[in-house]
Amino acid sequence: MSKFFLFALIWWLVGNPFLAIIILLVVLYLLDRRFVGLSPSLLAPYRRNRRLSRLKRDLLLAPHNASAKLEAARLYIEKGRYAEALELLEQVGDVYDSADVVYETGLCRLKLGRIEEGEKLILQSLEMNPRVKYGEPYLRLGETFAPIDPDKAIRYLEQFRGMHSSSVEGSYKLGRIYDRLGHRAEAKRAFAEALLVYRALPRYKRRAERRWALLSMRRQIF
Repeated sequence: MSKFFLFALIWWLVGNPFLAIIILLVVLYLLDRRFVGLSPSLLAPYRRNRRLSRLKRDLLLAPHNASAKLEAARLYIEKGRYAEALELLEQVGDVYDSADVVYETGLCRLKLGRIEEGEKLILQSLEMNPRVKYGEPYLRLGETFAPIDPDKAIRYLEQFRGMHSSSVEGSYKLGRIYDRLGHRAEAKRAFAEALLVYRALPRYKRRAERRWALLSMRRQIF
C-alpha cells in the first residue's frame, strides 16, 4: 500500500505516470542497495568487464603474464564463465602453487560438471590450508551435492558452519537441504539459527548477510 501512495505522490509531482514508474523503481532500487542488498549492483558488471578488457589487452602484449591470467580467471569466475577461468588457472597452476588457486581450479571443474575432479581438488586445497577462503569451499561443495547426495551436502555445510558460526548463509542453506529431505524440525531449527546469528552480528556485517536472513524469515513463515 505504501508503494501505491509513493507512486501516486511521484505521479502528482511529475505529471507523467510512466516517468513516475521509472522514478519509483529507481528509488526502490537505491533503498534496497542501501538497506537490504537483495538487488544486484548495476555498476559491478561494468567495472568487471572493463577490467577484464584491460587484462586481455595486457595478455596480448605479454602472453606469459601469470598475474594477469590469474586476475582474469577470477573475474571470469565472478561472471560464471568457468570454462575460460579454468583454462587460465591451469596455465598458472605451476606458478601459483597455493591453496587458493587449487580451490579455484576445483571450483571451476565442479561448476563444469566434473564433480569428482572438482571435489578432489577442493579437498586438496583444504589440506593445504584448512581455512582457505574462510571455509567457502565447504559451502560450495554443500551446494553442489545438495541435489545429488544430500547427506554429503549436510556434512560439508556442517563443517562450514563449524568454521563460520557467524554465517547466516550457511545456516540458511543447511535449512534448505533439511527441508528438501523432509526433515522439517531440523530445517526450522536451522532457519531460526540463521536469524539468531543475524541479530547477533555487528551492524557493519549485517548488510552482507541480510539477504539470507530475509530468506530464512520467509521460510519460517511459509
